[in-house]
Amino acid sequence: MSNGNSKKLSRWYFGGLASAGAACVTHPLDLLKVHLQTQQEGKLSITKLTIQIIRKQGIMALYSGLTASLLRQLTYSTTRFGLYEVGKQVLETPGKTLPFYYMLVLAGVSGAAGGVVGTPADLINVRMQNDIKLPKESRRNYKHALDGLLRVTKEEGFIKLFNGCSTATSRATLMTIGQLSFYDQIKLLLLQTGIFHDNPTTHFLSSLSAGAIATTLTQPLDVLKTRAMNAKPGEFKSMMHLVLYTAKMGPLGFFKGYVPAFVRLAPHTILTFVFLEQLRSNFGVASMTPP
Repeated sequence: MSNGNSKKLSRWYFGGLASAGAACVTHPLDLLKVHLQTQQEGKLSITKLTIQIIRKQGIMALYSGLTASLLRQLTYSTTRFGLYEVGKQVLETPGKTLPFYYMLVLAGVSGAAGGVVGTPADLINVRMQNDIKLPKESRRNYKHALDGLLRVTKEEGFIKLFNGCSTATSRATLMTIGQLSFYDQIKLLLLQTGIFHDNPTTHFLSSLSAGAIATTLTQPLDVLKTRAMNAKPGEFKSMMHLVLYTAKMGPLGFFKGYVPAFVRLAPHTILTFVFLEQLRSNFGVASMTPP
């Protein structure tokens, strides 16, 4: 991300590439998060769940749905990072940092757009990850992400691809606010101390903090989104029905999978911004702002 101390600016598509690279590393944690969120009773811990999956399906089962995860990042993250970065570069004036509330609004709008664009791939991602815990006769067995998109369109209708779009969009809005705007703000505050410099240490601390904020903001919506996307046709009559069903487990039901969500999102956020900063510094465009 750019600021007054940066010599180069990110290109609009860097965020999608960086997120896709991070997804390759963190995908098993994302899969475990989905499994924990879709179990109603919550008897299995993340450790037991991991052992169970490897014993039954083999270690490569932890990478189920990787193609959908990559497609999601290349649609969802490219959109939100691209709009945020371009918008920030347009609104910023030389020598001045964009006010934080501008970044909040810009991140929210960018996240909403990314949420809509990324919903079809997100739906396929959730289904492919959850497939291995279903009985063999009930599995959808999508060959890859594009096969999933085509089959859903053919078997369930095009509109079904946007099942859970409202929660996905709301989550994406909060996620982008937590990740992008807070990353930029925390990084700026660290640089202003004079102790930190624009280097991987600062990028690590800023992204770790942003990941924690983003996880806390988005976890309730993430649980609802996952359940909505994985639901059988007609299982939930409305979003309120889904909320009440989840509430039966108590308030903590909305934070199911919080630990694996943070364990996944923290390294994913860190890797995304580390990759992004490296792309910016090596392949970015020259900034008009003095370093």
